[in-house]
Amino acid sequence: MGRLFGVIVAVIAGLGLWAMLVAVGAREGWLRPMPAASGDTAGFLKWAESRYEAESRGNIAIVLLDNAQVAQTFFASHGRAVDNNSLFQVASMSKWLTAWGVMTLVEQRRIDLDAPVSRYLTRWRLPPSEFGDDAVTIRRLLSHTAGLTDGLGFRGFGPGEHLPSIEQELSHTVDVLPGSAGIVRVGAHPDSTWRYSGGGYLILQLLIEEVSGQSFNDYMRLAVFEPLGMTASTFVDPDPGQLADVFGPDGSPAVRYRFTATGAASLYTSAADLTRFLQAQVGGPGGAPPGRGVLSPATLQSMRAPQAYLLFMPVWGLGETLYAPSGVDDFVIGHDGGNYPAINTTARIDPATGDGIIVLSTGSATLAREIGGEWLYWQTGTVGLDTLVLFDLRSILILFAAGAMAIVLGGISFARFGRRS
Repeated sequence: MGRLFGVIVAVIAGLGLWAMLVAVGAREGWLRPMPAASGDTAGFLKWAESRYEAESRGNIAIVLLDNAQVAQTFFASHGRAVDNNSLFQVASMSKWLTAWGVMTLVEQRRIDLDAPVSRYLTRWRLPPSEFGDDAVTIRRLLSHTAGLTDGLGFRGFGPGEHLPSIEQELSHTVDVLPGSAGIVRVGAHPDSTWRYSGGGYLILQLLIEEVSGQSFNDYMRLAVFEPLGMTASTFVDPDPGQLADVFGPDGSPAVRYRFTATGAASLYTSAADLTRFLQAQVGGPGGAPPGRGVLSPATLQSMRAPQAYLLFMPVWGLGETLYAPSGVDDFVIGHDGGNYPAINTTARIDPATGDGIIVLSTGSATLAREIGGEWLYWQTGTVGLDTLVLFDLRSILILFAAGAMAIVLGGISFARFGRRS
């Protein structure tokens, strides 16, 4: 009996060690080919072009930055041509810009980052809950740790459909994507865990309007876009002459949806404007400071400080994803976006080096994120948690299952032979 117990303990320990080895190996990219040689920006772009040719029947814009300067670009379309100035709807990447808008109000001392958001709201209130709303702070809304359980996910509204007000959308969200609860309320203890919440950013959109006394788009234009030189960017009424076509996953023309939750899902911007935004994350020519005067360097640094963790790994700051560690106490940052039916975008930068990537696409629901994930691995040697979950999980589980089966069978065989001896 003692021998059997020892075998069981050994098998459990072996399974634990094997799980740890698989997890570390996946994160470190063991056996994962690099898309290009280290430092070969042209080679990486060639790899990215091949993924577009293989996976998309839509359009794409790619910009690669070396030391915050444009090093390589690629534009392609199966419809109307796109270029550096074409306007793409960038979906949830909008949240990164919205976070900048919120932080300008923090710097102006018009709001307190750690105050309950309800202090500043008069047009709408969080529904009553067992957790109350005093712990729903602006910081926690920015980092998806406020306990909101909506999981939104906005589908948007088609041509001719009525756009509800922000208050109506918060009270009864009707454009809910499948898989989203769609009810903006505190359903978990604030600061207990990370839960992605589009509804939280709709609240922040309302916050900006209430505190500034301006429409959300007007405030963002005056406080963020114009000072950064992002003159084509807008949350509403984009220039139709500059709009990129929208394609579905099969390459057919797709509906361009409109949103009430513009701060969460509907920024229109170009590769040129996003290049300026990424460049503003680091110092610029002539001693221009990070933030370019819109935000201070100290505020930018605070936005990269970990606020939320998954599997004990930092994943979110204030409005931006922390993709992987970079240097000492810093991270590769950015944001992805995906809107129905097949809009997919990403923008990422390593503030330590100024190296970055922008991918704007329609016609594939995953292409931009795939390219962004491979760029991260190529830059840092670390595979992002999002890449592991979205693209590698099946192969990781198969590898773990195969090893686990071998460990268990080995334990059974040892137990049998040991008993005979």
